Amino acid sequence: MSPTPPDALPSRIPHWIGGEETTSADGRTFDVSEPVTNAVYAQASAGGPQDIQQAVTAAQAVFPAWAALSSRERARILYRIADAIEARHEKLAHFESYDTGLPITQAKGQARRAAENFRYFADAIVALGEEAFRQGSDQFSYVVRSPVGVAGLITPWNTPFMLESWKLAPALASGCTLVLKPAEWTPLSASLWPEIFTEAGVPDGVVNIVHGIGEEAGQALVDHPDVPLLSFTGSTETGRHIVRCSAQHLKTVSMELGGKSPVVIFADADLEAALDSVLFGVFSLNGERCTAGSRVLVEKSVYETFKQRLAQRAERVKVGAPDDPATEVGALVHREHYARVLDYVDIGKKEARLVAGGTRPPGITEGNYLQPTVFADVPRDARIFQEEIFGPVVAVAPFTDESEAVELANATQYGLAAYIWTSDLKRGHRIAHAVESGMVWINSHNVRDLRTPFGGVKASGLGREGGAHSIDFYTESKIVHVALGDVHTPHFGGAS
Repeated sequence: MSPTPPDALPSRIPHWIGGEETTSADGRTFDVSEPVTNAVYAQASAGGPQDIQQAVTAAQAVFPAWAALSSRERARILYRIADAIEARHEKLAHFESYDTGLPITQAKGQARRAAENFRYFADAIVALGEEAFRQGSDQFSYVVRSPVGVAGLITPWNTPFMLESWKLAPALASGCTLVLKPAEWTPLSASLWPEIFTEAGVPDGVVNIVHGIGEEAGQALVDHPDVPLLSFTGSTETGRHIVRCSAQHLKTVSMELGGKSPVVIFADADLEAALDSVLFGVFSLNGERCTAGSRVLVEKSVYETFKQRLAQRAERVKVGAPDDPATEVGALVHREHYARVLDYVDIGKKEARLVAGGTRPPGITEGNYLQPTVFADVPRDARIFQEEIFGPVVAVAPFTDESEAVELANATQYGLAAYIWTSDLKRGHRIAHAVESGMVWINSHNVRDLRTPFGGVKASGLGREGGAHSIDFYTESKIVHVALGDVHTPHFGGAS
């Protein structure tokens, strides 16, 4: 099958620095391919240290003026950005689906979510008050927030546009200028940002976009001494590397890293709802989701039934062309990632029992396609139980009681999300408090409120973003202490 290219598909994707499209200083480019046939459709500029330097210089030049705007003035611009995103929702969805392999029905939600990120942070920055403290009648103290400076944003290839907006919106709301380094595998939708920001009236240089390979453009951004703040979403291995490098300049970092999130299902749960949630949670977005419930732990008394029904449903998941509205799982993002996921499938066949999928779907002879895959009776020391696969692959295992459920849930290096299914809400809360993760859903799938903190523990990351936590991240807090009356300080050095 060959995908239908979206209208206005560019053949070149340049940087955007200081309000202008630019090629790389050394003229280099890299291939951009679509995942249905792995055909190259565009050349993107391959940034390096010179391009990052140019972008940082542009961001520094306009930082004082952008930071000096009132919160209300910045909010007005963010509202216009949201409107400009929504005006391009069809184009964005087709760009995203073509570039990433996401089913078009799932890609169509990205514009709405991206626009909501900008509207939320526009509201938040206007409504956010400062803290104040009074020490009796003698002293008064208050907090002043100021933007940190030039922010470095490094974003992933799954739902790239929406996840870029997740960082762009709070950074701009807080008064930072920035350099964005999009994921090299999926730069297409980022090519829409320049026209969106220009239309919304964002001053030139406030947002700068440098494309390129992580080891080159990303590394140059991480190493730049005039970028005091880094927000990264991606793999744990890369996150560890960024943290090590950022120590040289004592940078503030936010790391949203890998996950191997458990779904804990007790026998008294609404098993139909749990089954729907498991299937959607691990197979939507092609399984390329950081919060995917990729380890399903089921109480032993209902384990066999649940496992069989999960396998049956997985076999019926519609895998096909990303631009087909009937498709539920499309093509994995890139041939390198596809090969990695297939390696894990081969590993899983040696470690556990394959009960669904594990092969290319019938009738599809090319592209990065995998039928949703279910492994059962997975031991806790299995690699497919311990390591993040980031594809449509799920590991299922039984537990006997509450204590074993918690033990298994916590038995990985990761701690991003967890999902608990039970009709006993007391137990649900007990498990939620005992599970080592930054986020927990009880009798719910992955529904987020933008006001809440997002992030993980252990190897799943550092820090929290979302709501006021994002504003805290992109700003420095200064406490100002003021005496309200006479100052009674001990009199040192007064002896004759």
